Amino acid sequence: MHRCRRWPAVPFAVFLAGVVLAGGTAAAGEIVHRSFDSEVLGREYRYSVYFPDDYEADEVRYPVLYLLHGASGNESSWPGGGNVRATVDRLVAAGEIPPLLVVMPGHSNGWWVDGHDVPAATVIREELLPHVDSTLRTIPHREGRFIGGLSAGGYGAVNLALDHPYLFAAAAALSPAVYTPLPPERSGSRRNPQFARDGVFDPDTWRRLNYPLRLERYATGRLRVPFFLLTGRNDELGITAHTQTLFHRLWPHQPGAVELRIVDGGHDWSVWRAALPDALRYLCRFVPREWP
Repeated sequence: MHRCRRWPAVPFAVFLAGVVLAGGTAAAGEIVHRSFDSEVLGREYRYSVYFPDDYEADEVRYPVLYLLHGASGNESSWPGGGNVRATVDRLVAAGEIPPLLVVMPGHSNGWWVDGHDVPAATVIREELLPHVDSTLRTIPHREGRFIGGLSAGGYGAVNLALDHPYLFAAAAALSPAVYTPLPPERSGSRRNPQFARDGVFDPDTWRRLNYPLRLERYATGRLRVPFFLLTGRNDELGITAHTQTLFHRLWPHQPGAVELRIVDGGHDWSVWRAALPDALRYLCRFVPREWP
């Protein structure tokens, strides 16, 4: 039986500082590479997981963040380029966020949607989430589940959260490739089979899969997903303006529950590594104080 975890009324920093002092050293997590057999894809599906310190020694459940990579990335992108382990270790040790699991799936060129090539969103929803909840000690419901991503992964996080607000308590999109109405010629999406018909980019497919249509459906529902949006002001793919557009489209439906930051930098890991701590702090504001 899993023990109940309850965060005390004192701030995380005060509580965890006592834990660190009592133990003598700061907690350190671990990243493990895993996989499962995907029936949807007919092949192995790989992912990486950040485990908090003492995961194997305790019996409590943890909130889980699904962190999506960019278009050409894989399950090692966030652990490597994003410096996930050191960042989460530092924030947990400082008491700025609670211990959590971070699941980083690998699905290169899938753009996290059900396009013409592969049903990437279906794999996330129908296979990865149930697999993780059944094999790891997660909080297996919306209140303990979060999603984020960068570039194409930011596009995926936005679309998955809007399509399935009952699955995620909050979302973070860093430099999200949410081009509207269409991506620029230099965007890799124009050469991706997910958005192509007969080998040629199909504007209708892009419009069908992008967030504006999903936002229309989302706006008619009851649930709202708080969003953290961040982009570099000198993004060479023109994503800055599109992220601002997304913010202004979300705001009327959830004023105060969407945050936009425009920072120095372009479309690269220097922006995303620096943004990850603030994204984690934002998401973890919605972690429940008590769970079974």
